[in-house]
Amino acid sequence: MAYTNVFFRQTRVFWCWLCLPLLATGCMVGPDFQRPQAQVPAAWAAPTAAPAEQELAQWWTVFNDPLLTTLIERAMRANLDLGKACTQIRQARAARGVAAGGLGPTVDATGSYRRSRSPVPPDGVVSDLYQAGFDAGWELDLFGGTRRSLEAADADLEAAIEARRDVMVTLTAEVASNYINLRALQQRLAIAQQNLATREHSVALTRQRQQGGLISGLDRVSAEAQVATATAQIPPLEAAARQTIYSLSLLLGSEPASLLAELTPTAPIPAASPSLAAGLPSDLLRRRPDIRQAEARIHASTARIGVAIADLFPRFTLTGAVGTQSSDFGKTFNWANRVWSFGPSVSWRLFDTGRSQAAIELRHAMQEEDLISYQQTVLAALGETENALIAAAKEEEHRQSLDQAVVANRQAVEMATALYSSGQTDFLAVLDAQRSLHAAEDALAQSNRAKATDLVALFKALGGGWGEAGQGRDDLAGN
Repeated sequence: MAYTNVFFRQTRVFWCWLCLPLLATGCMVGPDFQRPQAQVPAAWAAPTAAPAEQELAQWWTVFNDPLLTTLIERAMRANLDLGKACTQIRQARAARGVAAGGLGPTVDATGSYRRSRSPVPPDGVVSDLYQAGFDAGWELDLFGGTRRSLEAADADLEAAIEARRDVMVTLTAEVASNYINLRALQQRLAIAQQNLATREHSVALTRQRQQGGLISGLDRVSAEAQVATATAQIPPLEAAARQTIYSLSLLLGSEPASLLAELTPTAPIPAASPSLAAGLPSDLLRRRPDIRQAEARIHASTARIGVAIADLFPRFTLTGAVGTQSSDFGKTFNWANRVWSFGPSVSWRLFDTGRSQAAIELRHAMQEEDLISYQQTVLAALGETENALIAAAKEEEHRQSLDQAVVANRQAVEMATALYSSGQTDFLAVLDAQRSLHAAEDALAQSNRAKATDLVALFKALGGGWGEAGQGRDDLAGN
């Protein structure tokens, strides 16, 4: 009976110590995370439509180009940078599991055998000792150091998720921009080939007039020189188009020539509505993944200040063991040979030459650095959006003027050719008109490209492109 009373008294002590974590769960040293306040304007300085609800997750559909949509979807499934970002999410999730494991106890299975000799007269005594059992330990998180570590791991996981979303935003913009550049190069190549055909027609015309004795050989030689010049403009455009296809292939995670058959046929430059609905500047704080990633990093660095502060306080640990021991292996697992022990322990670092204080100061400085990085990210986002808005608006004005120039230059070429054929003007007027037309048509093609890529840049600046199209990669990341 006395043994039973002692056992129950010791058990009550054990359970009292076991309840300490429950009593101390509200105690966590260190600062709590406060969402940073960013200074953003009430409205955009550049011209924009009235704020409206706009679907940004799949913004590329505004171009109404099925092939562009297909390429982006394929990039979401196979892009290597996106795959790396997904593995980083898995790493962050595993690191969180490691941090969460620190909140619970650990249990180890143990076993040992020891043979010893004692110098007992006359010949000494040789004995065997067999032991088997379990050891348990539980460090009580009285001051919240482990919980702060878990909080930091949660923030790191959030930052990794936002980093993957930021890769998606960049990836969709890169695929769209390269695709638009390809179509623009193909259009410029067609213009150059048409210009070459026009120049060759002029050579035939000058030869005919020279044979009729109406002109000297100078006009023919000038026309042939223009044919050579027009021919020289074609190879660089062909090379640039091929290189752009290679770039698209790499973005899709495939070898460079894999898209040649699919993208070599020409198609128009994608066009979308010029209406720009950018919403409010404050919307960027919730839409742009890089801003949310920077905020998550502040959260993580704030939590790690608490981890460093917790090292200043004592550590309380509950330890226990239960098992059996015997000098006879056959009786090792008999309950009568049981042994057990439990009790608390405490350790407190009293002196470390200022290392703990330096660690706290380090964490404070890292938090301040993350806060400055957040402010830089917000300012960069505002600048990118303002630049994209003004570029898109002014490029439309530029394109309209070039469109009028092309129409006028075509009329000038027709008039100059007709006048030259009838002998009413010299060949220089024809050359000037043809040069002006080719320059205007080429500039219009580049303006159409710039208009489309400016719109892509705007969608990227607004944080669009990380919605449903990337669900496959979300699954890979274990979302």
